[in-house]
Order: sequence, then C-alpha cells, then structure tokens
Amino acid sequence: MDNNKQKTIIKDEKTEPEEEQLITSVRAADWGEFLGQENIKQSISVAIQAAKKRKEALEHVLLYGPPGLGKTTLSHIIAKEMGSNIRVTSGPAIERAGDLASILTNLEKGDVLFIDEIHRLNKVVEETLYPAMEDYALDIVVGKGPSARTLRLDLPPFTIVGATTRVGLLSAPLRDRFGVIHRLNFYEPKELQIIIKNAAKKLKVEIDDKSLVIIALRSRGTPRIALKLLKRVRDYSQVHGDGIITLEYTNKALDMLEVDHMGLDTLDLRYLEAIIKKHSGGPVGVETIGSTISEDIGTLEDMVEPYLLQIGFIRRTSRGRVATQHAYKHLGIIYPASQEAADQQKLL
Repeated sequence: MDNNKQKTIIKDEKTEPEEEQLITSVRAADWGEFLGQENIKQSISVAIQAAKKRKEALEHVLLYGPPGLGKTTLSHIIAKEMGSNIRVTSGPAIERAGDLASILTNLEKGDVLFIDEIHRLNKVVEETLYPAMEDYALDIVVGKGPSARTLRLDLPPFTIVGATTRVGLLSAPLRDRFGVIHRLNFYEPKELQIIIKNAAKKLKVEIDDKSLVIIALRSRGTPRIALKLLKRVRDYSQVHGDGIITLEYTNKALDMLEVDHMGLDTLDLRYLEAIIKKHSGGPVGVETIGSTISEDIGTLEDMVEPYLLQIGFIRRTSRGRVATQHAYKHLGIIYPASQEAADQQKLL
C-alpha cells in the first residue's frame, strides 16, 4: 500500500514533542533493525507470514510490559510487514462509542489499529469493540426507548494491536479476544549498546565504546531511556566539547542528570529511602509510599517498581513492599541484624 496513506489519529501523549521526534527518528523500521525480544519477533513473524499466505488479516495482537521496551515500534513493524496502513490512538482518547465507530469505519482492508494504553478504555467503548474484533462488525443503536433498534455495519478485516503496561487491568473478555499475546522484557546491556550505537549513527553523533557501555548500564534495561540519555549526553558534549561523546562527557552529563551507576534516578532513590528510612524497610503499601514522597501511585507501579523488582531491590508481599539487603547496600545503609537473621531463617 501507498505509505502516503498512513495516518496517525492521535500522537503519544506520554512523550514530549521533542523526545517523540528523537524516538521516531531512530525507531527501528524492520525486523533487521529491531534488536532484542527474539522469541517475540519470531512468533509474530511466523503469524504474519501465515496470515499473508492465507490472504487474511493478522490476528489481534496484545503487547504488554513496562514502558519504553518497543511496543509502539513493534506495531509499526507489524503494519509494514503486512503491507498495511497503521492508525494510532490511545485508550483515554476514545471517550465514547461514537469515537471508536468513527475510527473503525475509516479503516481499510488489512489496516492495523494501534491502541496504546488499551487498559484505559471505558466499559462502553470496550463492549463496542467486542463484535468488531470477533466478527468485523459494528453494532450501532439507532433511536431511543421502545423504538430503538440495532444496526450492524460490516467492517473490512483489520488487526488491532493493543499495548498496555498493566495487563492485569484488562478485562478477561477483552484479553481473550487477542490471538497473539506477548510480554516484552527488559533488555540486556549488550543489546542496549547496539541500539545506542545505531541511534548515534542515525543522529550523526560520534561516540566511543566506553560511553556506549556506561549509557547502556544506566538505561534500566529500557531502549527509550537509553535514547533519552544519549540525547542528553550529546547535548552536554556539544556545549562543553566538540560534539564527540567521550567517557568524560558521558560521566559528567549523567552525574548532572543524577542517574547513578545502576540507572537509578532521584525518584527511585526517594522511593527506596521512603521504605527504608520512614517505614523501617517495610512491608508498606504503595499508597503509603506515594503519599510519603508525593508521587502518583500509577507512576510508581509503572515507572519505578518494575526495574527495582528486576534488580532485586524490593519485594512485593501480601502486606506491601519490602526493601531488600541490596537496596540497603546501594544506599549505604546498614542492613538491620534482626532482618538479616530473619532472612537466614527463611533459607533454612
């Protein structure tokens, strides 16, 4: 299909325009450029090839996991591999069933509809989506009261790619209507080094190998964060040097941004300090932590906790969050002897 027909209905509201431009400019355009998530790539690639052989639309795809791991990029690659247009929107942007109907009736055969934050669709919109996903049909209620009747509109075969950071908030009926479901995982530092190196080439910035390692290690296993740090380091090297990213400029830039050697920023450290210093290491509920540091609970659950869980700095228990011995050591705080004894007892 003609690429000029591709449309973006609503842009990503979570990203500032300048950052969005950066991410879009270095976004992988095909499977060859998309690094990491190998099992997911293979699974989706097989599904695409099978759908093309049957001359059918690809089954609906649900991608979930922490933000910044490539869900949006994958949706664009899926559309490109299918030879289809992609329409982009988000759950909060579809406020009424009429908004959804307007989008669906403008889809062409084989189009990909990417719905970011799909867990935030309201109930009425979600229920309107069910027949569209199952039967490629849209049920519209005409009239009111006893004279009301349902009008069914046929839709061309299309594919919904849903993305969410909180798959647990999806209702079972909606989740069950996706034929392909994958969880994106954090990236290894070596994978991030390649991503950063490729991005630097696209941005026409020279960067040394040591800087690649440092930025990758401080990127929390997340490509989006790696690209943001790359841009900040590039800015610093252009202002204070000749524009070449060296280890010296990289360290100074990241220190200025208060990103430590583990990739933790001020919000992460405030979170850990709240548990350890104000709540005796836990267990403590996330609502209490949010109130303590004046942060939104959703931000903590989506942006902070996944990485801290990944590196073993906190544990989730039935009674709340608990800081581990690794977190104490990172903050330079002595781990309570009583807690250490309790941990040893659990191992016996």
